[in-house]
Amino acid sequence: MRTKIPKKLWPRNYVKEHQITNLWKYDLPNAWRLIYTIFEDKIMILNVILEWFSHKEYERKFGY
Repeated sequence: MRTKIPKKLWPRNYVKEHQITNLWKYDLPNAWRLIYTIFEDKIMILNVILEWFSHKEYERKFGY
């Protein structure tokens, strides 16, 4: 299942390092999480995987 992550929960380093304007989470098997963003312009749409980690690491990174 994919979920859009609210802006108030975005880690600052993602914004600073990648200049993201959106952030998504995809739930993988065995409670792993994939974090990605989508860049787009007039010519292309690009999905960029930023990180993937276990549920415990995900909770630590996003402060849950």
